[in-house]
Amino acid sequence: MVVDLLVIGTAITLGPLHNSAFVLLLSSLRGTRKGLAFLLSWLANLVAVIACVMLLTGGTPPVHDSAPSDAALAAKLAIGVGLVLFGCYRSRRPPHPHQPPSWTGRVDNASLATAAGLAWLLQPWALVGAGAATAVDADLSTAYAWLALTGYCLLATLSLLAMELYTVWAPDTAHARLDALRTWLDRHQDQLIITLSLLAGLWLTARSIYELVA
Repeated sequence: MVVDLLVIGTAITLGPLHNSAFVLLLSSLRGTRKGLAFLLSWLANLVAVIACVMLLTGGTPPVHDSAPSDAALAAKLAIGVGLVLFGCYRSRRPPHPHQPPSWTGRVDNASLATAAGLAWLLQPWALVGAGAATAVDADLSTAYAWLALTGYCLLATLSLLAMELYTVWAPDTAHARLDALRTWLDRHQDQLIITLSLLAGLWLTARSIYELVA
């Protein structure tokens, strides 16, 4: 479980779409507050999904080879295969000039609620779903499981947290460097999406098949 959560959390935190949007929010008027709203909404979404899973399982992992256990593995397998197919599709698609979303021109006038809602929209829900399917195996009677789930949520938020703190501590330097980061992310967006989709998808597919037949 821990290794799966580590892979999924890393894939989430490295995603170019939400990181690019977050940099744009930080560079806008009252950017630090908007960034904080985005960050807290992002983290709350992750925690809420895990909490729902724990409510369904009662904090006790299902018996191996039982229907709930096989359903969770099947969900992970489906997500993994879907990510691989998506990565292959994106890699075969002809390159086209990157066009920024229409909302980027209105970011200065965005409210805190809009920033929080943007975090919900940009959440990579396929990977979040894979994390939820993995969390089914968590046994909340152990501190180990609590640490693993907490670490997963923090890892999936790490890039946002690092940029937010950097902007608070060194705003002048941060804005210049984060703008350069956003330019790089926009330029390499397709390559990053393809790479993360294929790596995470192959891992989830292989792990799910192994656990189903083991």
